[in-house]
Formats: sequence, structure tokens, C-alpha cells
Amino acid sequence: MSIKRILVADDEESIRWVLSKALKKQGYMVDLAEDGSQARALASKNHYDLAVLDIKMPGVQGLDLLKEFRSNAPDMLVIIMTAEATMEHAVSAMKHGAYDYLTKPFDLTALNGIILKAEKAAEVTEQIDQLKEELQDQYSFGRSIIGNSQPMQEVYKTLGRVAGSDVTILVAGESGTGKELIARAIHINSPRLGKPFIALNCAAIPHDLLESELFGHERGAFTGATERKSGKFEQADQGTLFLDEIGDMPLELQAKLLRVLQEKEITRTGGSQTIQVDVRIVAATNQNLIELVKKKLFREDLYYRLNVVPINLPALRDRCDDIPMLAEFFLQRAQQDLGIDNMECSPEAFELLKSHEWPGNVRELENVIKRAALLSPNHILTPSDFPGLCGGEETVSSQDESLEALVVRKLQNSLAQMNLQEMNNLYEMVLHQVERPLINIVLAKTRGNQVRTAEILGINRNTLRKKIRTLEISVKRGDNGTEQ
Repeated sequence: MSIKRILVADDEESIRWVLSKALKKQGYMVDLAEDGSQARALASKNHYDLAVLDIKMPGVQGLDLLKEFRSNAPDMLVIIMTAEATMEHAVSAMKHGAYDYLTKPFDLTALNGIILKAEKAAEVTEQIDQLKEELQDQYSFGRSIIGNSQPMQEVYKTLGRVAGSDVTILVAGESGTGKELIARAIHINSPRLGKPFIALNCAAIPHDLLESELFGHERGAFTGATERKSGKFEQADQGTLFLDEIGDMPLELQAKLLRVLQEKEITRTGGSQTIQVDVRIVAATNQNLIELVKKKLFREDLYYRLNVVPINLPALRDRCDDIPMLAEFFLQRAQQDLGIDNMECSPEAFELLKSHEWPGNVRELENVIKRAALLSPNHILTPSDFPGLCGGEETVSSQDESLEALVVRKLQNSLAQMNLQEMNNLYEMVLHQVERPLINIVLAKTRGNQVRTAEILGINRNTLRKKIRTLEISVKRGDNGTEQ
């Protein structure tokens, strides 16, 4: 946003005249007010990007106008002028939202510098607001969280009711159902957007370090604590703290977490000073916390403190109608990541995907789609491109078999038919058999673009050229007959 129209309010005619002439020379539209009442009347009829107000005027005072303008037109920037350079005036002006403060007499260069700085600040604010809108659009319920099935509609209803409030939320669901995505969507669609979103997986941090991760520590609190460190609660102040796998938190730490939720204050490990924190908690678990409470592995009082609003995410097998929509979304993302295009799933592939149990849920589906997009030589994915699923060319018992496991199984089958005693170049032979089809596939995906192929493979372009010659790989030329 650029500053176009400015309101100048001062009871000294000479000040008004000088400012008007100087600002108009800079290309700004300027309206003048000789007292606070006139300034108020002008502001009620017109939109101003900036107001320059004298702190003491007949009728309505500058500070009173500042409060009104910040309340009624929060996008308007306000600069306060005063002839009395007192700390009280400066503090009061900045406290009530003034952008800056000038003491008379002042150099017009200083005013121009402040206005230019204010203009840049306004542009940054506009960019931030735009980014917020884009994030809210991207993470709107039903876009970032994919699915139109009845179970997901129930999730959306709950999210819509609670996202704008500050209530604590407990998200329950199997691994891979998208619990962190739900937490991020809640944060982005809440008044805390623009403040930190901090995530902590309680199962991924050793128990003896988890307290320090949550609450921070003072220097010398334990061996290795060479400096003060802020914890996740401090980092998430004014924002949202996502505590994933909360069921894995040790009991002694659960008691400290409960106190933080009740008192809204923390104490760093090894410290004595209490620190106030304003944090919204979204917790998540793939365990049955009620069963853990019965087994005395989870505090009952903490459970009820966290479970203010429960959100239960359905497993993918319980919303199989969403699978085609999810598959298309992940296929588009995979093409962007891999630099390929024009890929789609056949109806038969969709039916195969819908028939799978998906023990790894949405995360497993994403991995399967990405692997198929990378390895398939065709633009249309068919059941044969999903060999790890029931109904594909091969059936494996493990969920979402990794590429390494697939290679191991293939090698074992091939080597079982060879006489290894007579082999002396097995390494080179296997390496070439893997390298050649890999480079061929990526070249096909990039339509012969060697620069993009080298980027995808993570190798130098000269290295790629050497391998193309060594492996006798045929490269298609671009339309103009030159190498792409």
C-alpha cells in the first residue's frame, strides 16, 4: 500500500502551510484541519492513509484523536507532533499506537524520512495480510484437508466451530491420518494467525530431554547446559503449541504440563523465575488415552484438561470415497516435485487404491502415489504401477514396501538363478542395470531435458553426460534439434 492522502491537524497556520506545501510537492493529497474537531469531521468523511496530528489543539486533543483513529481506522498511520519534548508525551503517543513522534521545530527531511519509512511499513503490512489470506485460503477446511466423505464433513463442522476460539483441542487418529495438518489448519484459521505455530513430537524426544524442550533451561541446569535456552512454550507465546503423541509423555512431566495449563506460566529447568505464557494447545494422539488413564499411564485430570474439544480423524479405510480425490491431489504434488506433467490415474487404478486397507493411512497413500509417479514409464498409472497393493503385478505382505526392500527382493530372486562362483563383475553389472533404467525414466519424464534430469538425480550435468555415453543411453533432442 502506498500513502496517497494525508490529514494534517495543527492549530498553527504556519505549520499547516509549511507541511501542506512540502507534502504536496512530494505528490501527496493533503487536507488541513485547524483543530481536533475539524480533523475528526474530515476523518469521518474521507479515507486517509496517514494523519499528522499536533498533540495539543483546541477542542479535541491529538492523543484523543489518535485513540479514535486507531480504533475506527486501524490501517491509518499516525504521526504525533509536539512542542514539548517530554518523555510522558512520547511514551503516551507510542503506547496508544502512534507510528512515530516528532518534536517541534523539526526538519522537513526528518518528516519525509518518517513518511517513507511508514510507506514501506504499510507495504510490508499489506504483504503480510495478503500472505495471511493466501494461507487461510490454502488451509481452508476442505482444501488442505482433502475429502468430501461424511466422516470428514463431521470433522469440518467441528473445526469450523472451534478454530476461531481459544479452546484446547485433542485430535485423535491413527498414524498418518493428518493430525498435524489439522492442527496447522486450526492455527491458520484462528485469531493467532501471524503468531508462532510450534510443533513438538513427544515420542521423538528422549524423556530426560523433553522437559527442557517444553520449558527451556537455565545455564548450568544440567551437564551440557552451557547457555540459557527457551522452550517450546516460550517460542509459541501468543501462538499455538502442537503437542503430538501426547500419550507418550512421562507421568512426572504430565503433572508439570497440567500446572502450565492451569496457571499459564512456566519455570525453566534449573530456574526459579516464573514466565507468563499465552499459548493455545492442540494435542494429538494415536493411542486410546482412556485406556491409558485406566492403566495409570496417563493422568485423568490432564486428559480432561486436554479433551475440551475432541476431534476424531477417521482412518483412510473408513472414507475410501475420498481416495480418488486424495490420489489426484498427491499426483499433482508429485509431478510438481519431480518436474513432470500430464500424469493421471486410470479408473482401474482408482478402484485398486480404493480396495486397499491402507494401514499407513493418508501418508502411505501419498508415498505410494509418489513412487508410482517416479517409476512408471507411462503417463497413465494402471494397477501394474502399484505392485505392492493387492491386485497389482506382485503382492507383498508389508505395508507400503520401501524401494530398498523392493530392490532386495528383486536381487534375491535374480541372484538365486546365477552361479555367483563364476561372477567377477557383479557390482558393475547390477549398478548399470539400476542406473540405466533410472536415468532413462527421468529423461523420459523431463522430455530429454538434461539440466532438469541432473537436478532431479542430484548429480552434476557433466556427470550425467558421461553416464549417458557410458551406458549408451539414447537422448531425444528438442524440437529445434539441439540438446535441451
